[in-house]
Amino acid sequence: MTLIFEKSFERTLSQLVGQAKPGQDIEAWTFADRRSRREAELKLAEKGIRARIRSAYKPLVNAFLEEIDLEGVEAIEIRYPVHPNAPDNRFRLEAYPLGAMVGDRKIDFFARSDSEFHYDVVLKSTMTGERLVKVLAPNRVHIDAAGETSVSPTGWLVTESGTAGARLPSDYETLFEDAIAAVTGHDWGTTEPYFGELNIRVTLPAADEALPVGDEVMSLREALHEDFYFSLLEFFQKKSGRPLGDRGLKPGQIVPEIVQSEGDISVRIETKPLSTGFSDGPQQQIDVAEEPLAAEQIEAELDAIGGVPFEATTRSGRTVRARYIKGRDAAVMISGGQHANETTGGAGALRAARRLAALDGAHFTISPLENPDGYALHQRLRKGSPRHMYHAARYTALGDDLEYRTEENSGAYLCEKKIRIQAETLSGAQLHVNLHGYPAHEWTRPLSGYVPRNFAMWTLPKGFFLIARYHSGWATQAEQLLDKVTRHLGAIPGLLDYNNRQIGLYETHAGETGFRIINGFPCLADIDDRHSVPMTLITEYPDETIYGPEFIAGHTAQMETVLSAYAAWQQIMASS
Repeated sequence: MTLIFEKSFERTLSQLVGQAKPGQDIEAWTFADRRSRREAELKLAEKGIRARIRSAYKPLVNAFLEEIDLEGVEAIEIRYPVHPNAPDNRFRLEAYPLGAMVGDRKIDFFARSDSEFHYDVVLKSTMTGERLVKVLAPNRVHIDAAGETSVSPTGWLVTESGTAGARLPSDYETLFEDAIAAVTGHDWGTTEPYFGELNIRVTLPAADEALPVGDEVMSLREALHEDFYFSLLEFFQKKSGRPLGDRGLKPGQIVPEIVQSEGDISVRIETKPLSTGFSDGPQQQIDVAEEPLAAEQIEAELDAIGGVPFEATTRSGRTVRARYIKGRDAAVMISGGQHANETTGGAGALRAARRLAALDGAHFTISPLENPDGYALHQRLRKGSPRHMYHAARYTALGDDLEYRTEENSGAYLCEKKIRIQAETLSGAQLHVNLHGYPAHEWTRPLSGYVPRNFAMWTLPKGFFLIARYHSGWATQAEQLLDKVTRHLGAIPGLLDYNNRQIGLYETHAGETGFRIINGFPCLADIDDRHSVPMTLITEYPDETIYGPEFIAGHTAQMETVLSAYAAWQQIMASS
């Protein structure tokens, strides 16, 4: 272990209370939960100070939760700023999920021509006419941890009525900047991977606030996890000479652990050896499993499917297990868990494989947990805050996306990728059904421009959708496959309605999805010769991180996709 940095920070709310003078009127915006802000206001009131402390994170949504009265309001207009250093819809995205929070009231968003950091909210009523509310959205233009220009939310303080106020560097921002500076200033050498686990442990007194829309929650701790993880990936991408967003980077396992505290704010950064075990949960009846399966159960389910076992070993020494069922049909590769925080694919893959194995002539491979190192990390992190999306568990213990690892670029670390190479060699499959997921609630990076860099299309949920990637000359088969699978999925009770609700809210806040709609399902299809298998069907279910009936619905949709794709592939290959 190597300790890299350790520091405690005074809470911004404590500073405001301690430094305020009787008779002052204070307006402040900080990164703090609602209860903490209200408690600080009461302490200031005891000193004879009138104060209003608002949230610097998602200020418009918080204004509707805390201050704006919608009694008698029938329609709402939101006029948002557009800044030249941010995506055009940046402040419209930040208003999510307001479109679903205002009930049946009509809500429209209009871009303003200026870049001033505020929203103009027009509340319309046939009884009282129009009322204009100005909602400040403090932001700063800065160079972020990746060396890019960003427009990011920031603390703000007004101590004299009628003045514009000034930036208030908050505890949240200062902790992040100091921690990033410590990592970027450390000597990491020149050889990847640079460490086993790079652990960033933060204590932060910020409670999550659930919103009355789907799986949505405002979480300063989750947002900080995401910003730390991707900011450090970007630093190591630049250090290695790679472009931002390169998924072949192998720095090691980056693990931000953002823990809720009673009041203290601190950070400790150190390197650690990789873990080797699992934090398994209970055994479940797989068809109605309400949470991600235990690793031990995944292994047992594979054993029950039978076939020829094959395996690979991860960097930590964990085992990737798979099975080959040899038969007369056109072979199909089935996989899940490439991104280990995408939780429904593994259960869906196993449920489908159990049914396929009972068919006469079935021919397939099944590898339901391709990234066990990431899966073990996800188990560990979920114990603290089970509903956070935890993208630190997305990639392997090498820190890369295993799909982008090849025999040519892996060096001594082919590891997990061997499982796909063996699956293709054993089966000769020309179709790979690769089960994935994405965030079930909003994904943000508030200290690096708010919208996740290189992942903007994934920032809001937009239903269950499919991606077909295929070699040149396989377009016809791809179109046939998408048509047949989406027709099958459309018969699942409630799934189309679920999609329509999420897509409608997405379009309210982000604009057009950019997808084709095939039989009611959003789809993408394009040529991609990077895959060795000529046809890849990728599922994307909003499953980071869901439980209970929502989890069952997710892995059921994954299972049905596999079953319908397998049946469709038999028809397509027979006809061609």
